[in-house]
Amino acid sequence: MIGKDKYQRIQDKEMKIIVLCGGISTEREISIKSGMMICKGLRQAGHQAVLLDVYFGTEKTDIFSDTKETYDIDAEIEKIQSNTEKIKQIQAERKDFFGQNVLQVCQSADMVFMALHGKYGEDGLCQAAFDLAGIRYTGSGYLSSGICMDKEITKKLFIGCGVPTPKSVYLQKGDYKNHSECGMQFPVVVKACNSGSSVGVVIAKNQAEYEDALETCFSLDDKIIVEQFIHGREFSVGVLAGEALPIIEIIPKEGWYDYQNKYQPGATLDVCPAELSELLTKKMQKIAEDAYHCAGCEAYARVDIMMDETEAMYCLEINTLPGMTPTSLIPQEAAVVGMDFPALCDRLVQLSFDKYKNK
Repeated sequence: MIGKDKYQRIQDKEMKIIVLCGGISTEREISIKSGMMICKGLRQAGHQAVLLDVYFGTEKTDIFSDTKETYDIDAEIEKIQSNTEKIKQIQAERKDFFGQNVLQVCQSADMVFMALHGKYGEDGLCQAAFDLAGIRYTGSGYLSSGICMDKEITKKLFIGCGVPTPKSVYLQKGDYKNHSECGMQFPVVVKACNSGSSVGVVIAKNQAEYEDALETCFSLDDKIIVEQFIHGREFSVGVLAGEALPIIEIIPKEGWYDYQNKYQPGATLDVCPAELSELLTKKMQKIAEDAYHCAGCEAYARVDIMMDETEAMYCLEINTLPGMTPTSLIPQEAAVVGMDFPALCDRLVQLSFDKYKNK
């Protein structure tokens, strides 16, 4: 576990950092919010950070020409948000994912802070392109990112590595299995395999809800998983450089930890450190660290875990680019060990820089 004395700056210098956000996934709005918070945090930490929408790009090739005093983050966010309504029109006109000058300006940076969420950001495709272009970026590489984005592959990896995870089955579009054929009892959880922020996650309590859940999830992905619902408490564990942060328990005031409860301030009660015995705390942190390592994660990730009434623990998934909004979990966990938000953003850059020391 990371203790309060663990944080120290690896490189004491100002860096030029692109905070890459936006994109075209269903999580574009959250990505923009994360990007805004990260950019402000990095600038408070002493870096020359600027925002860039990966899909729309910029007309400027010298993106760092503005000084710290003249760069207006709020104005840039307003511009990025105004482009959202143009996405469908532009997708019909062009096939390229990277917007104008994106690769060029990213190559001019010391580091790209990945604030992308969902498809084309969290799935490793952007990371692979950056590897080929010689661009340094935060977080895990393309392979680990792709593994963790795909819930089917993640599950299979957990099973192979001995990381406890709920029983599940995988269905391709056009396939059908009744919940009883899956060997499960209601409620079950139906998930689109390649989606995040609880988009495409449906809890089905009966047959009618199960049929609707299949339709909903197959509309988002050609591959889904049906998972046994775990009755119990929900936790999340941030992992920095392979070491677990304090555990946070997530207690939604209504329903479950869905998209709305994730990002609506005050919708959940977050308890950190979680009220667990020392034995259970160490056990859960070990599961999180094992999951992180078996998936080949780098720098940081967030591991979601359920614990049932018997205190059995089940790893649900790994998020390689966890949210960095005001309600996000890793910033709350980091605060417990003495890292405020700017220090956390700086730390993630420093840990990510380590990946390239021997390359």
